[in-house]
Amino acid sequence: MPLNIVLVEPEIPHNTGNIARTCALTGTILHLVKPLGFSVDDKHLKRAGLDYWHLVEIHYYDNFFQILEKYPNNDFYYATTKTNNVYTDVKYKDGSFLVFGKETKGLSKEILSNNWDKAIRIPMKKDILRSLNLSNSVNIILFEALRQLNFPSLE
Repeated sequence: MPLNIVLVEPEIPHNTGNIARTCALTGTILHLVKPLGFSVDDKHLKRAGLDYWHLVEIHYYDNFFQILEKYPNNDFYYATTKTNNVYTDVKYKDGSFLVFGKETKGLSKEILSNNWDKAIRIPMKKDILRSLNLSNSVNIILFEALRQLNFPSLE
């Protein structure tokens, strides 16, 4: 079963386009939770990866909880800067879902509140008030999960 990337209310088309490109090249399924901060026909999204759009399995949802209902038996991991759990400490499985929040606010308290045991972070310097770009964060965590699974179907 392939890995899954979930973007909850992504705002920046370049990030989503870059993530779609990564999903195409790794066989990862992309799940987009509305509202999206852009149109999937947006010219910026095209430049960032829409030429890969037809190679990506993409699912759209009106809210995050629809995904939980559809995949109740899968493991979900929630990327946030608000936990001490490091993403490399997780044992990812086939079919795991890696969940990322919007660029300006991250994941909502509503999503995180019942999932702190599955919250993960990428270590960063604390004295800088910014975090990594969303597409970079997705790549870092996704490739760790793929590495643990011995890069299934990749050369």
